[in-house]
Amino acid sequence: MDSNNILSLLGLALRGGRLVMGEEPVEAVARARDARVLLLASDAADNTRRRVEHFADAGQCLWLRVPFTKAELGRQLGRTSVAVAAVTDVGLASAVVNKLAQLDPQTYGDAAERLELKAKRAAERRAEQQAHERNLRTGKRKAKKAAPPEEPAAAKAPSRKPRTPVRPAGEDAPKRRKSRPSKENRPKPRTDPYAHSRPVKKGKGSFRKKEQS
Repeated sequence: MDSNNILSLLGLALRGGRLVMGEEPVEAVARARDARVLLLASDAADNTRRRVEHFADAGQCLWLRVPFTKAELGRQLGRTSVAVAAVTDVGLASAVVNKLAQLDPQTYGDAAERLELKAKRAAERRAEQQAHERNLRTGKRKAKKAAPPEEPAAAKAPSRKPRTPVRPAGEDAPKRRKSRPSKENRPKPRTDPYAHSRPVKKGKGSFRKKEQS
């Protein structure tokens, strides 16, 4: 396997926005748990290696020292030199490590198997999500469970009518109260509007006396 294929794959990941370079960007994606594998140049310093190990522990991801120098990685990725990079897509990370495993199975074989398993699980989850979204768009729902078969009429218990209470002998049935009509429907009492008025007294100035005089 030609090592140029691995470098070309890293360049493809960079153009697709699935690769970051530099200690600070790599630390950011690792702490956000967006990194899938961290790649360390073969001639990187020990301090850089310790920081990369710390980034991998914080982001719970793999880190590998690749057989490329800082200058080789930088030349492929458009930089002067690149000491550390991170691949954020699990499919591309699995492809890169698989190609590294073909170059050196003893060093990269275990990491390739782990990333391949993660990539397979991610693809299954993606397929389930797409199927769910497709069902939502088409209005397809899960089939309802069939109702259990009804029992035959002979097997059903006979229904019993409620028993009426038996009154002792000589006791009359309770009388039902008549409902009173509403206020609107009740008859209004007839009253004389002048019942409480005082009679008018005939005085000297009454019109009847004037007529008689």
